[in-house]
Amino acid sequence: MPSETVENYLKAIYTLCEESPSGEATMSRLAAALNVTTGTATAMVKKLNTSKLAKYHRYGGVTLTTKGTLAARDVLRRHRLVETFLVQALKLDWSEVHDEAERLEHAVSPRLLDAIDAFLAHPRVDPHGDPIPDRQGNLRPEPCQPLDTFSSGESVLIGRIANQDKAFLQFVATHGLTPGAKVKVLSFDPQAQSLQVQSEGRDSVSLSLIAAAKISAQHSATSTNRPRE
Repeated sequence: MPSETVENYLKAIYTLCEESPSGEATMSRLAAALNVTTGTATAMVKKLNTSKLAKYHRYGGVTLTTKGTLAARDVLRRHRLVETFLVQALKLDWSEVHDEAERLEHAVSPRLLDAIDAFLAHPRVDPHGDPIPDRQGNLRPEPCQPLDTFSSGESVLIGRIANQDKAFLQFVATHGLTPGAKVKVLSFDPQAQSLQVQSEGRDSVSLSLIAAAKISAQHSATSTNRPRE
């Protein structure tokens, strides 16, 4: 069983590689994600390289090996199933479960995790829309794209919220921009760099393109698919 520190590094590298256009995690971003110095991050990455969990590219970044990827997905499976359990079974607010799951993900046993998975009827995504790996480490992500890539007049279904910040999650929940919600893109303001969107049954709200990029969605059947105005 990898140590808690190793698991945190693997999860962070996996997430950063997924977000990076190059498919690599830089030492500076990894250090910032884990709140350590670049030197500390580099030293740990070299150990992961020796353990064949990661590939360290000198003067470049770091990627995970197949072994490291499966280990990282195992941590993500624990984290996301715990989050789902806390929300669905214990009725905790979805904006508060990330930190709890960060602590519990290292302690939950495979037997307990399988029991939680069965109790929840094998969910495919967590409360934030993040895909939950199965026992073999397979992922089945939904075909979503950032909200800021849609055009005026399009109707979409919210699929995933990338930002786990408590205030941001409370903000999107207040305006009905949660996974599964049907939302219409009303307008795009190039000068303000913002989108005006409206969830069914809610007032419209203006989102900066930075905020909209943290919300992923997919086309709904009623989308008019007009060019951006």
